[in-house]
Amino acid sequence: MLDNKTQSLIRDFAFNNSEKDDIHGFSHVERVYNLCLKLGKKLNANLSVLQIAALLHDIGRIDEKNKINNKNHAEYSADIAYNFLISNKLNVTDDEIKNIIHSIKSHSFSNSLTPKTVEAKILSDADKIDALGAIGLYRTIGFTIKNKGGIDQVIQHLENKILKLKDQLHLDLSKKMAEERELIIHDFYKKIINQK
Repeated sequence: MLDNKTQSLIRDFAFNNSEKDDIHGFSHVERVYNLCLKLGKKLNANLSVLQIAALLHDIGRIDEKNKINNKNHAEYSADIAYNFLISNKLNVTDDEIKNIIHSIKSHSFSNSLTPKTVEAKILSDADKIDALGAIGLYRTIGFTIKNKGGIDQVIQHLENKILKLKDQLHLDLSKKMAEERELIIHDFYKKIINQK
C-alpha cells in the first residue's frame, strides 16, 4: 500500500487531470479505485501498483477529446502517468512502473489490448464493473445526453458495449461481483425495448 503522502500526491494529480463530470470524472475513478482494492486484497495483488494505476487510468481523456492524434484515452493516460511517475521519483520499481503502464493501457474496452498481469486484469474488470448496475445506467444515459443523443443512442450503447462487458471480464471474482449489476442492465434494456 502507498504511504499517505504519495497517495495524496497521486490523488491530487488524478483529480486535477480528470474530466469534471459524473461519467468519466473523479467519482468514477474513486469507484474503480475502491473496486480494485477490494479485488486486489482477495487476489493478493500488488496493491501499490493497483492504487497508482486505478487513480491514473483515465487522466488522458481530456487529451483524447482534443484529438492531438488518433490515440485511445488509455494510451494518453499511460503516457501522462509514465511522465508523472518518472518526474516525481516515487518509490516504485521499474517493474512496477511497467505493470502500472501496462495496466492503464489495457484497461480500456476499445483499446483491444489483453491484460497480462493480475493487476491489469483487476483494473480492466473494475472499470467495466463500474459501467454496470444502477450507476452504470446513469453513466450510460448521461454519456448519451452529453453527446446529444436520445433513446435510440442509449439502446445502441447498451447493445454495442454495456451488454457485452460481463463477457469481457477476466477474473471469476469479478464475474461474481458483476452478476447483480448485470441483471439491472438487462432488466432496463428489456423494459426500454418493450416500451419504445
